[in-house]
Amino acid sequence: MKHIKRAAKAFFIATFLLVGMGAYADDTPDHVTDQQLSDAKCAIGMEKFLPGDYFYCLGAQNYGTQHTEAAQRFFKEAAGWASKPAQYVLGIMALNGDHQPMDRPLAYAWFTLAAERDTPRFVQPRDALKATLKPNELRRADAYLADMRRTYADAVAAPRAETRYHDGMAALKTSGGNSYCMAGSQDFRDLANGKAPPSCPPTTTVVQFIDKQADNVFEDWTGHVTVGALQAASLPDPVH
Repeated sequence: MKHIKRAAKAFFIATFLLVGMGAYADDTPDHVTDQQLSDAKCAIGMEKFLPGDYFYCLGAQNYGTQHTEAAQRFFKEAAGWASKPAQYVLGIMALNGDHQPMDRPLAYAWFTLAAERDTPRFVQPRDALKATLKPNELRRADAYLADMRRTYADAVAAPRAETRYHDGMAALKTSGGNSYCMAGSQDFRDLANGKAPPSCPPTTTVVQFIDKQADNVFEDWTGHVTVGALQAASLPDPVH
């Protein structure tokens, strides 16, 4: 059982680095501190496109500042928008008794939801935990799942998330402008310190970034259809 918890904790850290902090560079560190989590940049404008990504980031922020109940609420919101990493992290929190009673059947239920796309890094810990559960714990996990699937299963959450994604991208495509300032992407602490505000990035760059994030949100979901590259309209003023 201890090795499952150690593996879960390692994945917890890696997931925060890769998803919650939006870091996809080759030099991603092996360890993340509470300060790094609390400093995660969560642009509220992403909620229009990928709320699962946005609320996961808020969960990471709150976990880093030891606001665990708020973190759990945000992870559950992200899980309802088809975030498999959020579902997995919720399982880890239940498995480890992280500011809550340890609940192995609940952990297994979250792991099962996270692994429903057969993504190997979610399947392995699900199967490892299942091998340790007693029959009565498996029955409790089934009861949890019967209720949780109504909100968090891909059959419900993934189409909902994809609709939000397509609607947001369609609005971005028709909004006009050669550049796009996503709400919450600028750090007003820098402005208060006298730093010049950064210019808004080209709309095509924003589209590429959101599509890259979408590839992670919808990883291994066979129902996902990408929107393709968008061309920014040739209008003079940036969109805010």
